[in-house]
Amino acid sequence: MSSEHVVPYPAGLILEGRRVVVVGGGRVAQRRVPALIAAGARVEVVSPSLTPALEGLLGSGEITWHQARFSAEVLDDAWYVIAAAQHADVNEAVSAAAEERRIFCVRSDDGTQATAWTPATGHDGDLTVAVLANRDPRRSAGVRDRILDGLRSGDLIAPHERQRVPGVTLIGGGPGDPGLISVAGRKALMEADIVVADRLAPRELLSELPADVELVDVAKLPRGRSAQQEEINRIIVEAARAGKAVARFKGGDNFIFGRGFEEVLACREAGVPVHVIPGLTSPVTVPGVAGIPVTHRGVAHEFTVISGHVPPNDPTSLTNWPAVAGLGGTLVLLMAVQNAPAIATALLDGGRDPGTPVAVICDGTMPTERTVLATLETLEKVLVDENVQPPAIIVIGEVVRVAHPDSF
Repeated sequence: MSSEHVVPYPAGLILEGRRVVVVGGGRVAQRRVPALIAAGARVEVVSPSLTPALEGLLGSGEITWHQARFSAEVLDDAWYVIAAAQHADVNEAVSAAAEERRIFCVRSDDGTQATAWTPATGHDGDLTVAVLANRDPRRSAGVRDRILDGLRSGDLIAPHERQRVPGVTLIGGGPGDPGLISVAGRKALMEADIVVADRLAPRELLSELPADVELVDVAKLPRGRSAQQEEINRIIVEAARAGKAVARFKGGDNFIFGRGFEEVLACREAGVPVHVIPGLTSPVTVPGVAGIPVTHRGVAHEFTVISGHVPPNDPTSLTNWPAVAGLGGTLVLLMAVQNAPAIATALLDGGRDPGTPVAVICDGTMPTERTVLATLETLEKVLVDENVQPPAIIVIGEVVRVAHPDSF
């Protein structure tokens, strides 16, 4: 079977509970075995030795190991074989033994001598994509990735093919950059009938919605017009009850100062199905993108995330600021630009060093992102001098010095 123009017949193998033999315990086998396990196959590896990764699968009971050189009888009763040995003569022997037993065999070293080829595969929900490009694995993988990207963005799905499941999906959009939304989040967004979006949700993604998707803007601007939470709850519940797939699109993560769980409770009370797709949370992501670690070996063993929308002296504050001031790790403040001077004072009153480094990251992950540096003592003046406006994330602690050693 040496023809360069073999036309393979595609088929989806059901390997659940069936015996599959992999000959070879090296890196090729290491790549192939996890997919076989995921398909439910009973994987048996034949090799004198295993890579550490395969040893881990053996230790967890996910594979069986025949610590021996290949012999033809090991293929008896097998349904599928992968010849992945390091030596061509061993793979040739595997091919011959499989041919005698009418078992389809994949060759890792020479596809022209195989009776089966491994496609580049990927999954999107209940769809499996498999691509064969005449033994060109890079081309196969590239085409597979383009197909999956199209499926996940909605570009390859006609409007009538979108999965419209009545109910509410809370989608965390990430810190702002539209490229930082999860694959699952983007897919749910593109499959929705109605999108209920916050001000901080990545706005660029809304322009990519299919034309028939209804968009409800519930932007809540500081000290401006506000869509009350009760009204948001009413909108998503009524839309779901009307049989629509509702995407509640929020910035950051749904449950980090986002009132997301209030919406979950409202849906549960109304008997509406609700699903949560978390987003990258800005208290970790934004400092990370800006080059500031919230923890660092020998510097900070913990970090604390605090909402700064209520000043320390306010009777409605739920934060124990004296206790916070006594912490030795990193503080990450959200929604704190207006109250940052009062917070700095509370930390200083609680014993924090006036020279403690502070970084204010404005418009994190966006093209206008900038980082303003200060100390607890100079923070109030720097915020004024640099005309810092929300949204911004404030990082307080020695990790800022680690990231910017020449500034302090």
